Amino acid sequence: MNSQTTVARRAVKPQPGPQEAFCATKADIAFYGGAAGSGKSWAACFELLRYTNTPGFTGIVFRRESTSIRGGGGIWDEASKMYPAVGGIPREHILEFRFPTGARIEFRHLQHENDVHAHQSKQYALIVFEEVTEFTEHQFWYMVSRNRSTCGVRPYIRATCNPDPDSFVRKLIDWWIDSSGQPIQERSGLLRWFVRQGDNLIWGDSREELVKQYGDVEPLSFTFIAAKLSDNKALLAVDPQYRARLLALPLVDRERLLGGNWNIRPSAGLYFRRSYFKIVDLPPSNVVKRVRAWDIAATEQSATNQDPDWTVGVRVSRDGNGVFFIEHVERFRANPGEVERRIINTATSDNCTVGLWQDPGSAGKNHAAYLVRALSGHTVEVRTASKDKISNASPVSSQAEHGNIMIVRGPWNDAFLSTLESFPEGAHDDDVDALSLGFILTQNNFVFV
Repeated sequence: MNSQTTVARRAVKPQPGPQEAFCATKADIAFYGGAAGSGKSWAACFELLRYTNTPGFTGIVFRRESTSIRGGGGIWDEASKMYPAVGGIPREHILEFRFPTGARIEFRHLQHENDVHAHQSKQYALIVFEEVTEFTEHQFWYMVSRNRSTCGVRPYIRATCNPDPDSFVRKLIDWWIDSSGQPIQERSGLLRWFVRQGDNLIWGDSREELVKQYGDVEPLSFTFIAAKLSDNKALLAVDPQYRARLLALPLVDRERLLGGNWNIRPSAGLYFRRSYFKIVDLPPSNVVKRVRAWDIAATEQSATNQDPDWTVGVRVSRDGNGVFFIEHVERFRANPGEVERRIINTATSDNCTVGLWQDPGSAGKNHAAYLVRALSGHTVEVRTASKDKISNASPVSSQAEHGNIMIVRGPWNDAFLSTLESFPEGAHDDDVDALSLGFILTQNNFVFV
């Protein structure tokens, strides 16, 4: 290694605080983060760099999906800024960095559950999971079995994460989290040890405690190191508005990504509240765009189906000041022929753009194409529906919370607001789906899906 590379290696160092603690911990397995903007990807890249002057060292980074490896601010971008200065040679076609010593760092995905088996006969001295909450518990523990080394580096695991109360990670770090979902600062970075008995992890405060009780199994050490945006001074210096963007998120996302809350879940009243919406008497006079967006069902109420989904058409407009107005809501249950007739009649009465969700797959595509033909003479915009209804609704929720959505007074107000308030736990989300599409289509060529 030449002197220039040696100087460059020494110049790269973590920020004081949680990032430094993460890069210094001796734990066999360490999880880091718990909030957006806390310098997780940088810390992961630095940790992988630690042993690249060791011949035979192999480290690997996993993202759940291959598309997450590259891209602005992703871990490949971070590595591409850091590694060449210390002799790393990128091999972009296979997403690897090679170093003069023969050390190698790989970047891979585990998109499907069984992708772990591609690593069955391999060994990695250091395994890093980026956003470990996106992986399944099986994937994580299977790859722990690939954590072995013959290069002289003690095998270990590192992972970064944002809060997800439904991930296996939440249970794993429970000792480090208080009853409200917040990290216990006094415990951040403290080591605990565990052994596995059957499907259960048995925890101890020391290695000796577990060795005494389970002498035939070698305990592994684990820690969780909590970090927030405020710990990342470097990011705040170059992007002081990042905190403002996190504050603009809907409540659940804001509590997780800015507040670091591991317990909060989507529940009724957390995305929409009546108090968010101001009732006005008239729609705007300076409309920039107006859309009637539909979420379509085609089932009539019957003795065997007392509560089918609704067909809902929400007319949304945006004025020249960027304020959104929910002008009218059509809400009915009918058979397919009647649904089609009422959509066409409403389009004629509205004289505005018609928005349609297209279900994934060929059947959804064919049905959307049929409706577009039936609406000949009207402007129709189609968007492919996502199963993640919360992601679609989140931008609308944020605008509503900040008082940027008005509702025009009408007899439909109460039923509409009741459905919004019950989202996502209510029996029906048709009104929310239609509103989400209307919001998307009234943007200035800005699509959220």
